[in-house]
Amino acid sequence: MKKRILIPVLALVVFFSTTAFKNDFFEIAKQIEIFTTLFKEINMNYVDDTNPGDLMDTAIKSMLQDLDPYTQFYNEQDVEASRINNAGDYTGIGAKVLTLKDKLVIVEPYKDYASDKAGLKAGDEIIKVDNVTVADFKDDAANLLQGAAGTEVSVTYKRQGKTNTVKIIRESLEIKAVPHYSMVDEKTGYVVLRKFNNKASSETISAIKALKNQGATQLILDLRGNPGGLLNEAVNITNIFVPKDQLVVTTKSKVKKYNKTYYTKRDAIDTEIPLVVLIDGRSASASEIVSGALQDMDRAVVVGTRSFGKGLVQRPKPLTYGTQMKITISRYYTPSGRCIQALDYWNRDENGKATRTKQENYNAFKTKNGRDVFDGGGVQPDIEVEFSKQTPITKAISNENLVFNFATDYYYNHKVEDLKSFKLSDTDFKKFKSYLNTNGFNFKTKTEKALNDAIKVAEEEELDAIIKSEYKDLTDALQSYKSNAIDGNKTQLKTLLTDEIIKRYFYSEGLYTYYTANNAEIKKALSVLNNPSQYASILR
Repeated sequence: MKKRILIPVLALVVFFSTTAFKNDFFEIAKQIEIFTTLFKEINMNYVDDTNPGDLMDTAIKSMLQDLDPYTQFYNEQDVEASRINNAGDYTGIGAKVLTLKDKLVIVEPYKDYASDKAGLKAGDEIIKVDNVTVADFKDDAANLLQGAAGTEVSVTYKRQGKTNTVKIIRESLEIKAVPHYSMVDEKTGYVVLRKFNNKASSETISAIKALKNQGATQLILDLRGNPGGLLNEAVNITNIFVPKDQLVVTTKSKVKKYNKTYYTKRDAIDTEIPLVVLIDGRSASASEIVSGALQDMDRAVVVGTRSFGKGLVQRPKPLTYGTQMKITISRYYTPSGRCIQALDYWNRDENGKATRTKQENYNAFKTKNGRDVFDGGGVQPDIEVEFSKQTPITKAISNENLVFNFATDYYYNHKVEDLKSFKLSDTDFKKFKSYLNTNGFNFKTKTEKALNDAIKVAEEEELDAIIKSEYKDLTDALQSYKSNAIDGNKTQLKTLLTDEIIKRYFYSEGLYTYYTANNAEIKKALSVLNNPSQYASILR
């Protein structure tokens, strides 16, 4: 029997009752009717049985691809996962997991939680959960690991070529917004803020108060790798360092009710303590609100590399049957008036990719003290740590998980007992270079791709013989660059490798401890804080 679809009339009523669409009533109704008719005819008449849910899922996702990557549809499982992420609680095996096509990879077992107690290690490849083979599971297989606290799950995994099975008792896990705080020296406190969930400001305040009780008279707030989260928590974090009734962020939209201004609402914890904020290319959204606002107010020196550049604001909208969508409703602006959105998703290039604002098109704005700051491409730090900026080749190596995989092999072939004395040797780095070759790493630059495309066009136009010599010179130059590029990025690659290896032996807690003694950005922050005249001159 062919499947039939009932499209509720309520859907039309919802559209017609939304004021944002008041000028497009006819066009919206027309397109809904076309789609409804098409959808019904396919499901009733297509030669093979169809799955209406799968068809609709594909249709929705394809439609949203033409917008920005943050406007997303959430099924019921996604809604629950989002709630867990924002609440900071989690029930499962207690590990960070990467979902790949045919396996789940343990990225990090959380210290002293279920997976750690069961003996799972970073790099373990889960191929089966209970009786479900991961490769055969269509949805996100990581959901198979979640379940009620106290329930048991059987996990089959591969490690160094051997297959093992272990039973794990699921348990509740509190995901901390502030996973670490400590004293770097006798007067400098260090606070790591990794996410903006609803506990972010309370945990940060508790950390700062504890550090001040230990003698901290200056602070480093680490927002590196922080992808953002709740907007109101970004305001609350800023409020820790600036007085009540200060403008932190403004949102502007085509829908008037979404145009809002957010001010600090409470008395600050400390408006005078010298502060350095660390950011990098993975600091986004709420992290950029905090760093951008504190920079605009001349309240903190920002150190690191340019932030991600996400100046778009999303809001969840409930849909039927427990689903939701997250939709971009506005752009946010820091107190000086700059929007730091880096990518333009509405004016794409000829390949359909979002365009990046060019530096010559950045607009200048003024901080409270009259310093120039710019829009268009994330928060630019006051002091840039150049070698920490990801280059195309380091990004390509990381994206192929080659740093992660090398660290896995390193762990099973080396003993590391002393955290403070650990240092990746030049011999180890040579082994990493050999590892890249062995595993077929072949970095292809955009320039190389463009040259290949150009020579194909030249062949079609029968011009390839004329430019053959020049083409060879260019390709030889590119090959020379590529062969030297890994050595040219040695400092950053050794840092990435060191971070990943240390986590294998000492977990994230050990990595933060290692940072306080060895990390270049923290050392730069310390040098600024320990030089009051330099600190003051930067903010003037």
